[in-house]
Amino acid sequence: MMMLDKLTAGLEFQGQALMLRSERQRVLAGNIANADTPGFKARDFDFSKALADARGSAGVGTANRVVRTSAGHMSGLADPGSSVSTASLAWRDADQPSLDGNTVDLDRERANFADNAVRYEATLRFINGNVRTMLSAITGQ
Repeated sequence: MMMLDKLTAGLEFQGQALMLRSERQRVLAGNIANADTPGFKARDFDFSKALADARGSAGVGTANRVVRTSAGHMSGLADPGSSVSTASLAWRDADQPSLDGNTVDLDRERANFADNAVRYEATLRFINGNVRTMLSAITGQ
């Protein structure tokens, strides 16, 4: 059982990173979609901090994972499937204030969206590579 935990620990980390990348993509897409909405405030989160929070300070593995035992516990989640709490989502300040109060900078949002998409794809390829390696080791090829 100990060997299985070691094999899955790396995949668990990459899985958490993939979920956070997906959540960030959703947030950035929301910013882009609301670029023309008067008064809309752009949001984002610090990926590194969110990943560290998701992993917890206790360490790697499922034995150290925080479990939600009641609907009232950890109620600060953005939505039930979200990995990012609303507390870690931050409002982004506008570099150039607009008359309608919208803080979305389309150039910045598009660049962040593209960067995040590339990193999402890289994480996905890394997971696929690890799974292929494990399968070839298991089958002895």
